[in-house]
Amino acid sequence: MLENVVKSSMVNLDVWEIIMYSGASVLLGILVACVHMYRNTYSQSFIVTLTILPILVQSVIMLVNGNVGTGIAVLGAFSLIRFRSVAGGAREISSIFWSMGIGLATGMGYLMYALIFSAFVAVVLIVLTRTRFGSKSKVAERSLRISIPEDIDYANLFDDLLQRYGYEISLEQVRTTNMGSLMELRYYIKLKNIEQEKELIDAIRTKNGNLPVISGRVSSIKAEL
Repeated sequence: MLENVVKSSMVNLDVWEIIMYSGASVLLGILVACVHMYRNTYSQSFIVTLTILPILVQSVIMLVNGNVGTGIAVLGAFSLIRFRSVAGGAREISSIFWSMGIGLATGMGYLMYALIFSAFVAVVLIVLTRTRFGSKSKVAERSLRISIPEDIDYANLFDDLLQRYGYEISLEQVRTTNMGSLMELRYYIKLKNIEQEKELIDAIRTKNGNLPVISGRVSSIKAEL
């Protein structure tokens, strides 16, 4: 029985075919790495991983060669690697799936398919990146820190003003500063137009007696899948 399993898992491929598929996997892996580096933050180790991932997946697919038992073992190995890895950002995960797709295609012998879909994905990603598709060019999240005298009732004090320049407004924090003589209100606001930020700050200064007003970016966690 063991002998039948071993025989069924053997791969009958020409050496030159293996070299051709492996070379194509490496070249397409370099393409994935170059596209990932385009206007994106990255590390050298991740770029090297994207380059060699297609040929690694291709080798695994060629070794499996339709054997159910080997396929289950490979699936278990990939599961262990997945749960021992730190989750990456959306751009990183999409590049990893792209590299794995290339390895699957070349490992199954669909070289032309790998070339066509890789070229298509590369063009789409570059176009979307250059056109800043999905970016919020005129809308911005801001954290407003407004100082007021401690004897002023802050409830609904700036609501009408903030609603004029933004939406999704909420009072996140209230604290005393300057030995209790001032109060600091921290608002979360999503501006309707980032170009009106200075106009909003000037309007707040006329209402809080020209005390300090700080507008900063909202700290956000990197987008993950």
